[in-house]
Amino acid sequence: MPRKFLKRAQTEPYDAVGAIMAYEQGDLSDHDSLVLFAHLVKTGLAWKLQGHYGRTAAALIEQGYISKSGEVLREVV
Repeated sequence: MPRKFLKRAQTEPYDAVGAIMAYEQGDLSDHDSLVLFAHLVKTGLAWKLQGHYGRTAAALIEQGYISKSGEVLREVV
């Protein structure tokens, strides 16, 4: 009897470099910017990149948009 394997969903890794480039060019929506900064916080990159990223991440955490663990908590209205 042949073994059956469940097909796992293929998910693309988050393109942080592409998102940073789009952010710096002003091409990200508010939602996509929150997703970017949540990713940067989750991976620790927010604190390793140039100061703007850490300051912005800290402000988004303080204002309740993203959590300290890097989850989007609410959308910009």
